[in-house]
Amino acid sequence: MKYRRLGKTDLRVSVVGVGTWQFGGEWGRTYDQNEANSILDKAGEVGINLIDTAECYGDHTSERFIGQYLANNRREDWTVATKFGHHFNHNFNRDEKWSPDDMLKQLEESLRSLQTDYIDLYQFHSGPDDKFDNDQLWTLLDKQVQAGKIRHLGISIGSNKNIHQTSRAAQVGASAIQVVYNRLDRAPEEEVFPSCIEQDLGVLARVPLASGYLSGKYKAGASFADNDVRNRHDADNRDRLLREVEEIRKHEVPSHVNMASWALAWCLDNPAVTTVIPGCKDADQVIANAAAVDYVKDNHPQDWKA
Repeated sequence: MKYRRLGKTDLRVSVVGVGTWQFGGEWGRTYDQNEANSILDKAGEVGINLIDTAECYGDHTSERFIGQYLANNRREDWTVATKFGHHFNHNFNRDEKWSPDDMLKQLEESLRSLQTDYIDLYQFHSGPDDKFDNDQLWTLLDKQVQAGKIRHLGISIGSNKNIHQTSRAAQVGASAIQVVYNRLDRAPEEEVFPSCIEQDLGVLARVPLASGYLSGKYKAGASFADNDVRNRHDADNRDRLLREVEEIRKHEVPSHVNMASWALAWCLDNPAVTTVIPGCKDADQVIANAAAVDYVKDNHPQDWKA
């Protein structure tokens, strides 16, 4: 595994993390504690130390799986990132919760669910600009940092072109930006990434496999289960993307390289990107994701210097 400094922080994070939206049950299957443990055990074995979750991956469901795992393992070995701003009602249905009081309630529930007394990276979760521009919210968040409940603040931007929130990251005390970035969606390269580099922000690239389309497993016309979030994607656009994936495979991916590994390494070679946080349905996918490090170039500006 390779490690990078997350922005200006002292966090040393693996270039491949574990995204855990799937634990909440919106990706076509439900999980139990043993299955979550298997994924996190394998992540630790291959050197992954970053777990990304959120309050609304289930009603703190993902966090509770992670918390039970951390309760029986070394908490200090892991960098735990979670988020606030939504309340889960049922699959694909959430209420927005952006007030300072709402944030504080969510933070306390996340700490209980994660069975920890601190969160390494606490992220504003894909909220609108008018909710972001709330000085009282960021003042209260800073107080939680001072109290030791949060080590660092981050912003998970909802739009890949949201330069408003990105450009104000340092001003509100945020050290990292989370954004959708993959070979099929390069929008952050235009304004978001240059701003991140200028402010020395860490970048967590979510959906780096484009919801699995860049795994190479699916072809145009593929269908998904009713309880799989991909079933909600526009079918025509999904087929267009899958046809584009076929062209990428033919013209860009070396014949001896697994497409998913190539796609993750492609993200990581951007000088702005610190880490990718792909989801994984089982331990085998953890291994496959971690294999991307074999194709990542050295001398990235955030490479960890021991």
